[in-house]
Amino acid sequence: MLHLVHELVSHSAKRQPTRAALKYRDQVWSYAELNQAIDACAAALIQHGLGRSERVAIYAEKRFETVVAMFGAAAAGGVYVPINPLLKTEQVRFVLNDCDARVLVTTAERLLALMPCLDSCRELHTVVVVGSPTAVPLTAPWKLCSWTAFLDTPPVPGHRVIDQDMAAILYTSGSTGKPKGVVLSHRNIVAGAESIAQYLQLCEQDRLLAVLPLSFDYGMNQLTTMFLVGGMAVLWNYLLPRDVIAQVVKEQITG
Repeated sequence: MLHLVHELVSHSAKRQPTRAALKYRDQVWSYAELNQAIDACAAALIQHGLGRSERVAIYAEKRFETVVAMFGAAAAGGVYVPINPLLKTEQVRFVLNDCDARVLVTTAERLLALMPCLDSCRELHTVVVVGSPTAVPLTAPWKLCSWTAFLDTPPVPGHRVIDQDMAAILYTSGSTGKPKGVVLSHRNIVAGAESIAQYLQLCEQDRLLAVLPLSFDYGMNQLTTMFLVGGMAVLWNYLLPRDVIAQVVKEQITG
């Protein structure tokens, strides 16, 4: 029986290490490759001072690094906070301060836009950048790391967690006020994956097109259900109907 979020990947990696787990653009990762990257991310977060249940914010489009950062934070014993990539700078600053994010994972382009507001994010101590790092003022109160250098870390165990511990905070859209953080435990997320996989009768032959934002509960479930059954999730960032239909045909999508 699975109890923790990151076990969704590690369990499938033990059962079928070479099976395709995740596809982004033209690159496919096996379960073994994905699990190895998650372990490396967890170790890096621990080495950079992430405490138990401290928050790791992820502000990026759907891509390998986004998924690795989410599950890596859970494996480290931290809490992942996926931020809708459509949010603007002030909205992102609100989320970072509201959840007391300690680490931010983002892309070089997004960091450039966020730079003016990050100094006011009081708890932030590390920013990890996917892509070429942007020039950072010497007075910045946080440390900047490239994603590649960040993952180049010796393995270390994560903090001890149980299924009742917090695993994620998902923020509401904020359409009627400020966004509110919804706290999910490891048990919440794993039970949700098991429930959805059961009533949709998902299996390891399924290929799911992940079109919803990973910051949305059912968007996150696109990953957790596939990882639970050992299927493959195809990450897709474009929502034009014609593009979605083309991807369904090209990737032989079943869900």
